[in-house]
Amino acid sequence: MKSVAAIITTAVLAGFSQACSTPGNYIVTFYGYPDNSPPGPATALNCGGRNGKAGGTGTYADPITIATAPGELNNCEIVYLPLLTKYGRVEDTCEQCTTDWKNGQPHIDIWTGSNSVNGGNNQINCENSLTFGGRYSIVRNPPTNYGVDTTPLFVAPNTCNTNHVYPSNPAHC
Repeated sequence: MKSVAAIITTAVLAGFSQACSTPGNYIVTFYGYPDNSPPGPATALNCGGRNGKAGGTGTYADPITIATAPGELNNCEIVYLPLLTKYGRVEDTCEQCTTDWKNGQPHIDIWTGSNSVNGGNNQINCENSLTFGGRYSIVRNPPTNYGVDTTPLFVAPNTCNTNHVYPSNPAHC
């Protein structure tokens, strides 16, 4: 039988492991149907009932798909992306992210567009327009009630919502 002190210590330590944090210095890029590998909506992980397809509106209940290096973040982990005011979930891997992570540079790639329509070169041009350069913070173990902009980043055939990216938004818990 565990002592009361052991139970309290375990509960406190569990709380620390779930504490919100704001790691920074992430390269942030974008990908979608036409430049996924292979092209299409398939993801490496099956998280949250999407049957292995990328997507999401960016709410906590429906986070946008993000890709990163294996081990950089936890599989199916939900993070908050102040750059987009959206929640994202690790559902995929990214070759360039893996290279960068092995070289000590955190990198996430964020899904744009539909999981059923290939936006072609218009979508790739939009992804490039959304990639501002610089380094950004994310929020790990975020609260579920942050403000969210559910505007899609790309809508085929050629709507690119670069005005729904907020590079000066700070990350905070």
